[in-house]
Amino acid sequence: MLSVHRVMGSETEFGLSQPGNPGANPMRDSARVVDAYAGPRGLKSSQNFWDFATESPLADARGFFMNVADADISQLTHMPQESVEAQYLANVVTENGARYYVDHAHPEYSSPEVLTPRDLVTFDRAGDMVALASVRSLEATDEPVNLYKNNTDSKGSSYGTHENYLVDRAVDFDDLVSGLIPFFVSRQILCGSGRVGIGREGETAGFQISSRADFFEAQVGLETTLRRPIVNTRDEPHADPAKYRRLHVIIGDATMAEPATLVRFGSTSLVLGLIEAGLVPKLELADPMQALWDVSHDLSLSTKLPMSDGTSMTALEIQDTYYSACFEHAGDDADTTEVLSEWKRFLDGLATDPRSLSDSIDWIAKWVLLEGYRKKENLDWDHPKLALIDVQYHDVRPEKGLFYKLEKAGRIRRLTTDGEVEKAVVSAPDGTRAYLRSLAVTRFSDSLVAASWDSLVLDAGEYGIVRLPMSEPLKGNRELLEVRLAEVHDSQALLQALGVDRLKTTNDERGAK
Repeated sequence: MLSVHRVMGSETEFGLSQPGNPGANPMRDSARVVDAYAGPRGLKSSQNFWDFATESPLADARGFFMNVADADISQLTHMPQESVEAQYLANVVTENGARYYVDHAHPEYSSPEVLTPRDLVTFDRAGDMVALASVRSLEATDEPVNLYKNNTDSKGSSYGTHENYLVDRAVDFDDLVSGLIPFFVSRQILCGSGRVGIGREGETAGFQISSRADFFEAQVGLETTLRRPIVNTRDEPHADPAKYRRLHVIIGDATMAEPATLVRFGSTSLVLGLIEAGLVPKLELADPMQALWDVSHDLSLSTKLPMSDGTSMTALEIQDTYYSACFEHAGDDADTTEVLSEWKRFLDGLATDPRSLSDSIDWIAKWVLLEGYRKKENLDWDHPKLALIDVQYHDVRPEKGLFYKLEKAGRIRRLTTDGEVEKAVVSAPDGTRAYLRSLAVTRFSDSLVAASWDSLVLDAGEYGIVRLPMSEPLKGNRELLEVRLAEVHDSQALLQALGVDRLKTTNDERGAK
């Protein structure tokens, strides 16, 4: 039976600005943002604190490696020293096992691995609190910085909000592509964040459903910052490559409304389950790229998208087809039931009265807000004030961000509590290896040389520098380790408690230091 349960995580690149200084260096400011969070908490922050040894961003799921000479410099994440902004790179592992770092010209929060969409909502929102803490820390300086959980500056630049899902390696990648393209093209109606302007630079007046759709150019590909594809082929599992594939999803908006985040991750996890089980609906769009743009530009949700078999379907009809297949084969665990219920509520509301979902879906909440202001002030869609409201919706400061004002007024539904989010900022999720990573930065910080998703590099005293692999995402969790490590307080004792019986320093491991 299908379930939403799987290893998953989110990545958010925050937009940033330095008030009163449009010429500020965004790479320098991104480093300042990360360091402003790390410093007061005693967290290590440096380019070399992340263990890049096991990263392989040029590995393509279609069975080859991109040549380094052919790759854009933005793809060389495993070679940070090659980056033009290397002097500004900062890498931090936070107390909850997340990664907070400089990704080119943006600070990025990558959540710890979780097992349910509910936990994803909590730990994704914890990232917003991490960003807010950075802003607060810099407020008292001569160069304060504002952060925005959005995806475009409306001047032709776009930055990502990515999703990660662990998938069975045995599934043919072509099956993932064929099963996901119609789903992703239509999914934006459930979880788009909305955007003022049509086209990359907003050159046509109007409002659209997705902030990212206009920036995509290909159906399938390895790139993430240019020639963006609907299905990304990066084959970098951060886990045992013989067993797992990490589906790296780059086609999604930064959702702030928690119900939208829940449905974004929950529905995708269920569709992946359909594909793994060979049960996914056989749908094929005639022109996926045109369909992607058409869906985003159609607030009526009525556009018929040509299918390869000569028929046509709306985005709602495509989503309903996927939902029906998931509902038919789903189990009855509470997490799966919740996602299916919310997914169905979204589809019914979109079909009858989209405004009824202004408490749950960002693009509708923003559209209703903007429409009210536009009509009150008698403004056309190309008026600069509307673009400013668009950006202000995503400000991470509760006293400034329009999303938070709507939420505080009860106009946006919330799934988490302040207490749950505050706990998630400093505590790792229980069920994954993020728990061990969290212990490493809180209890064994003095011995921790570097870390990554699937490794810890420790200074083990007389044993030298030791890389501890963590290739199983479900190991290293609280249930397995909390009691076992309760009285362990140094790296040698940690390695012994984990059953590491051969401690050997290698040149590669020394290089990680």
